[in-house]
Amino acid sequence: MIQAIEWGIITYFLSLNSVYLLLVISSLIYIRQQMLLSDVVKPSSLFKSKVYKTISILVPAYNEAGNIIESVESLLRLEYPEYEIIVINDGSSDETIERLKDHFKLTKTELFYKQSIDHQPVRGIYKTAEIPNLTVIDKENGGKSDALNAGINVSDYDLVCSIDADSILEQDVLKKLIQTFVRHKDTIAAGGIVRVINGCKIVNREIKEIHVPDGFLGRLQSVEYLRAFLFGRVGWDYLKSLLIISGAFGIFDRKAILEVGGYSVDSVGEDIELIIRLHSHFLRSKKEYNIRFLPEPICWTEVPVDYKSLKNQRNRWHRGLADSLWRHKYMLFNPTYGRIGLLVMPFFLIFELIGPIIILLSYLYLGVLFFIPGYTSISFIVLFFAVSVIYGMVVSLISVLAEEIAYKTYSSTKDILILTAYSFIENMGYRQIHSFWQVLGIIDFIKGNKSWGNMRREGFKVNSTK
Repeated sequence: MIQAIEWGIITYFLSLNSVYLLLVISSLIYIRQQMLLSDVVKPSSLFKSKVYKTISILVPAYNEAGNIIESVESLLRLEYPEYEIIVINDGSSDETIERLKDHFKLTKTELFYKQSIDHQPVRGIYKTAEIPNLTVIDKENGGKSDALNAGINVSDYDLVCSIDADSILEQDVLKKLIQTFVRHKDTIAAGGIVRVINGCKIVNREIKEIHVPDGFLGRLQSVEYLRAFLFGRVGWDYLKSLLIISGAFGIFDRKAILEVGGYSVDSVGEDIELIIRLHSHFLRSKKEYNIRFLPEPICWTEVPVDYKSLKNQRNRWHRGLADSLWRHKYMLFNPTYGRIGLLVMPFFLIFELIGPIIILLSYLYLGVLFFIPGYTSISFIVLFFAVSVIYGMVVSLISVLAEEIAYKTYSSTKDILILTAYSFIENMGYRQIHSFWQVLGIIDFIKGNKSWGNMRREGFKVNSTK
């Protein structure tokens, strides 16, 4: 019995990290193909021939007074011929709406729109003649999904791009992301990579120098984001099985979102829930579609640097995963939904959702062994640490080094060495604590907790040359 448990634990960790390694390898193959691709559609040719789609950028904001001006100013500098910015103040209790009105000299206006999706009442819509492509919606609080639904109703462009108010897009991000919608007419959603902005030097609302964060938690998250976004989601995209587009940065066909009824307002994982619902709808309808992830478009976001905020965020993320899988459990192991139902969702159920429970129980089992008189299983202990800790370190290290080889994001050798060191440190304690937070998230999901939890923001540290 004991041997069966031990081999079960070894097999689980070996399978988990082998899948992650496979995703990293798949990502490297994909990235190499993209770099060697000679027939890539050039953004300049798209705009000259006017073969592009118009984009509405939706910025839901709740108590984002510290970041909102810098975020909007950076969006106004994007290199794209036809786009609009719609900021949705979701009943903030701070000075978010006042700062927007004062800084951009906004005035209340009458703007009529069709309410295709329900949302909380709008208190006012503000615009300015000086910036015709900027609209600010002031509405009663209803949550992020409700705010996005209000933005979708007011928007009237081909595509909608959702971005968090604590994020900054690189200036050419829309040019890069639009290509998949032009080259693949059946694309209904696409996401880009999200990187950590903490530690970067921002001058006049532009990122001038890229550095790793100064703090311990920020550096750990930098490694996480590299592995999860660049070499996790690129791998799933390569396998045509993408299940998540980050709520911090994603672009969608507006008609497709309206077709499935917009964002779910009673879910704390609105990003993954929407993608699963899109998969479900289009597979069930037998319609051709594409959901893509592209590593070139970059969104920079502020990550939490205090223990409580990070714990609340990861708890919410895991509750969102549990909620989304539970809502769409009919897809699990269902051949109607192809590889999504037979491969991807089972993987997310077994390894991503239930995984933290198995991880904690495995470490608990290992601890109990030391209190069993006369029992020593050196081979199990060695194998356990090899497949759970060392194998995980190898995957993280490959992700960090491969990112630097492919994109050379960090120009400083010091930054690269720090990320390399933290790819090892991350597996020695942090992952175990992270698993504990995720287990708490499962418990909170069972209890019906729908709160987002408090998130402390430091705001962008912006320097000015003026």
